[in-house]
Amino acid sequence: MIIVHHLNNSRSQRVLWLLEELGLDYEVRRYERDPQTALAPASLRQVHPLGKSPVITDGALTLPESGAIIDYLASKYARDRLVPPADSPAYLRYNYWLHYAEGSAMPPLLLKLVFARLERAPVPFFVRPVVRSIVRRAMSSFIEPQLKLHLDYLEAELSHSEWFAGGQFTAADIQMSFPLEAARARAGLDQGRPRLGAFLDKIHARPAYQRALARGGAYQLMG
Repeated sequence: MIIVHHLNNSRSQRVLWLLEELGLDYEVRRYERDPQTALAPASLRQVHPLGKSPVITDGALTLPESGAIIDYLASKYARDRLVPPADSPAYLRYNYWLHYAEGSAMPPLLLKLVFARLERAPVPFFVRPVVRSIVRRAMSSFIEPQLKLHLDYLEAELSHSEWFAGGQFTAADIQMSFPLEAARARAGLDQGRPRLGAFLDKIHARPAYQRALARGGAYQLMG
């Protein structure tokens, strides 16, 4: 039995969604973030030393990292669904987006989250202007331009095909969902990028996506 160690409001929602798309039986073990720090509980370290989610166990295997989990599950259980043929150009695109989601798309989103929290953090009044100046300079000179660069790139890529790897929905679209949902929540992804908006609307309408929300609980990305 596959067990998903599921942290609320986290990337593990993608794993539940993939399992629903594959029609596999699985168990959800729930973990709740600390309401003050938003960090995962220490109990997750009993599953994997890093104490982060998602983590799955499948028999004797314990596997962290959403990209590795999605690749493993799709490769082992998809049976020619959700993964393009290995010798096709679509597979190269599939593999690219599987890695791009966390390797390139998420870093500027995480930086925006960290710097936004830093700006709101309680600091002595005489330090506050310095902190706010640093935050605003980082946002305007690097973080916001990077976010725009990536969102423009993704919008343009979806002008070539309906889904990221081509004409068919794949596990790479599941992997790409989290950075795009994060961008809609806190990085200016709006109706000005209609292809990305349509992508999110389509995935949210999928029955497997809805079933995953029912299993894992509705999630709200932290901002």
